[in-house]
Amino acid sequence: MKKFVMYGAGNIGRGFIGQTFSDAGYKVGFVDINMEVINALNEKGEYPVNVVTSDKNEEKTVKNVYGIDGRDIELVSEEIASCALMATAIGVNVLKFIAKPIALGIKKRYERGAEPLNIIICENLIGADEFLKGLVKQEVPDIADYIDKNVGFIETSIGRMVPVMTEEKRAGNALRVYVEPYNVLPVDKAAFKGGIPEVQTLYPFSPFNLFIQRKLFMHNMSHALCAYLGNLRSYEYIYEAVADYDVRYVAYKALAEMAVAVAAENGTEVKPLISHADNLLFRFTNRALGDTVARVGRDTKRKLSPNDRLIGALKLSVKNGIPCRFLCIGIAAAMLFGPDGDDSSKELRAYAEENGVKSALGKYSEYTGEYAGLIEELYAMLKEGKPIGYLINYCDTLSGSEVRV
Repeated sequence: MKKFVMYGAGNIGRGFIGQTFSDAGYKVGFVDINMEVINALNEKGEYPVNVVTSDKNEEKTVKNVYGIDGRDIELVSEEIASCALMATAIGVNVLKFIAKPIALGIKKRYERGAEPLNIIICENLIGADEFLKGLVKQEVPDIADYIDKNVGFIETSIGRMVPVMTEEKRAGNALRVYVEPYNVLPVDKAAFKGGIPEVQTLYPFSPFNLFIQRKLFMHNMSHALCAYLGNLRSYEYIYEAVADYDVRYVAYKALAEMAVAVAAENGTEVKPLISHADNLLFRFTNRALGDTVARVGRDTKRKLSPNDRLIGALKLSVKNGIPCRFLCIGIAAAMLFGPDGDDSSKELRAYAEENGVKSALGKYSEYTGEYAGLIEELYAMLKEGKPIGYLINYCDTLSGSEVRV
């Protein structure tokens, strides 16, 4: 049986990537430093995945799995040296800590004359392929040419939503994970070295920039927008926010704006992107995921950073000459977000209130462009207590080319 090494035994690792390759016939080894999870994987050799919708809960069992102690670098490198394929879902900030064992595993493959290795990178970072590749090459500069020719660093677009697990959901099993039914895994077709594995739900595509932008500037953007508008109406859950007509209207209009911008940027048809927008809003209504407004919206300093889901989307729209008025409603609402326990969002909210929206956009988003004035207007309306419907009517009255500055 072919071996698949999954670096990261969290919700995405177990609930999506590990399950995908186990179903495809691989023996999946999970690398992690959470010894409760690692020991449970080795003890049971399987774990449950609950595929949930608002009215259905189907439990599936993922088999042929085991745990690998991430603290044992020699063991990890040996697993990587002998696997057919591997992936990471560990978190961007942790990649620098796993570069060494990956590099040592690759060096062993080099010394043994092993087949090329492909690393599927499931991290929320544009350019994650070059980032991880650079970290790995720093560890073993003597085989940099070998890495360029024999190691594929594969970007992905992780669309499956996996909520934070609660003790109630775990039901006494630390390995249990809840997921939505959506399970397509787009990957960068051009980045593979050697053959592309035959996995039913794997979707190799090139050029892959389309899927990177679709994920960040449509999925992530609209999810956050629903959280920020839902917060204005005191909703606890995302599904409650999306059920609100005004919130859904703004989200759909912002998604339509971005569908046109992404299509223009990539020279592709807009119709499939509009269908994707429809599907996203349907998926956000899944009550069983239990995704909260506070979790989805948290850390506005990051989500309003220069190239992230909101400001990055705005820049892409401007670049392609696409109006993005409804996206601006979401950005204005983000500046009013600051629930308890979210210091990042509280800091940005306080700064905007004290120094003004344009100053906040300059400081946190490095944005001083043409839409700053409109965002400032919309923010003022929300601060005055104007309902979301009022902002909708206001934005609908603006012509396609008119922008407040």
